[in-house]
Amino acid sequence: MSTTLKDGDQCNVIAGTHKGKSGKVSDINLSKTGHITITVTQDNGVRFKTLGKNVEVN
Repeated sequence: MSTTLKDGDQCNVIAGTHKGKSGKVSDINLSKTGHITITVTQDNGVRFKTLGKNVEVN
């Protein structure tokens, strides 16, 4: 991932279960296994968790 994720960034999910969805990045964590996990909040208020590698920043 070439772009650093920050809280409030607008992003598109490009892989995984939530592919095709978009929203704002929040709650960035580093998991025990070394993967970056984030929460994405959609415009309608629905939130979901995904891996940082599955998103691209707009």
